[in-house]
Amino acid sequence: VQHGATIVATGGGEWRGNVYRLGEDDRVVTSLDLEEIITHRPERIAELDSVVFIQWVRPPDQIGYCSRTCCTNTMKNAIRVRLLNPDCQVFVLYKDIITYGFREAFYTEARQRGVVFIRYDDSHLLQVQRVDDGGLEVRVFEPSLQQEIVLYPGLLSLSMAIEPAQGTERLAELLDVSLSSEGFFLESHLKMRPMDLAGEGIFVCGMAHYPKFIEECITNAQSAAARAITILSPPQLFVGGVVSIIDQEKCVGCLTCVRTCPFGIPKVRYEDVGVGGIKGAAYIDPSLCTGCGTCSAECPAGAIQLVSYRDEQIMGLPLGDWAEQEAKVICS
Repeated sequence: VQHGATIVATGGGEWRGNVYRLGEDDRVVTSLDLEEIITHRPERIAELDSVVFIQWVRPPDQIGYCSRTCCTNTMKNAIRVRLLNPDCQVFVLYKDIITYGFREAFYTEARQRGVVFIRYDDSHLLQVQRVDDGGLEVRVFEPSLQQEIVLYPGLLSLSMAIEPAQGTERLAELLDVSLSSEGFFLESHLKMRPMDLAGEGIFVCGMAHYPKFIEECITNAQSAAARAITILSPPQLFVGGVVSIIDQEKCVGCLTCVRTCPFGIPKVRYEDVGVGGIKGAAYIDPSLCTGCGTCSAECPAGAIQLVSYRDEQIMGLPLGDWAEQEAKVICS
C-alpha cells in the first residue's frame, strides 16, 4: 500500500489466564470486571463483608515487567469500595506499590480510609481455595508478623498484567519494525525519537508502545500525529545527506549489501541493469538509508560509496563521476 505515514495505535489487552480460580468462581474477578461492578452494580459491593485485591498477576512464563497502571487502579477501586461500603474490610496483597507522581495521593487516601496492605514475595506464594462451606479462602504469609494470615473474601480482585494486542507480532513483520523484550513496539530512540519506529514514516502511540495511563496515551497520540504531519503537509520531501549510493554499472548482484545492511535497506531490482548488462542490480532508497556505511565497506565490487566519504575523498584522489552522482543525491 503506497501511503505517506503510518501510526500504530493497536493498544493492549488484559491478560486473562487460569490463575487463582479465575473463570471457575464468579467471586474471582479482574480489575476491569470490578470496575464494571462498581459502576453498574454497586448494590453488590454494599452486600460484601470483605474484598481482597491481589497485585502482580501475570503468566508464569512472562518477563516480569511493570504494567504501570495496576497499582493506581487498585487504589482507586479500593477507595470506591470503602466509599460504597464503609463497613467492608479491604485488603491489598502486593509485592510492591508503584503509584508514581501525584498518584501517591491515592495510596495515602486508601490507607487513611482503612485499606490494609499485606506484602508477599515469591518465597511465600499466595494460595486461593474453596472451603467446605463454599466460601473463598486466601492464605498469605505476612513478613512482619512472620506468620500466615487467612482471609475469607466475598470478592477477590486480580490485577492482571497488560499484554500487547493480538496480532502485534504479525503487524511488526508486515511493517518490518522491531518489538521490545516485553512484546510491545520498540521506539527508534528513547530520548530523541520516542514516537518513531525503526522504519521511516512509521510512528507509535499509546499502549502499542508500552502500558500507560490515558493522559499519557493522549499525549503520545498528539506527538505521533505531529510527526506524521511533518511528512504529509509539505508538497515535497527533501532527502539526502550522508547516505550510500550505488553505481549500478559496477554492481554484480552478489547480494552482499542486502545481507550485511543492519536495517535491510538495499534491494535488488530486476528492472535495473548491472555490470555487463545483467538483469538485476542493487538499489538503495536514499530516504531510508541511515548512512552507517556498512554496505560500502563490504561491497566486493566497490560499487557502493558513502556520500561525503567517498574513496576519492578519503584517499585524496582526483574527483571522478561520483561527484556528479553525489550532487544529485544531495540536491534531491
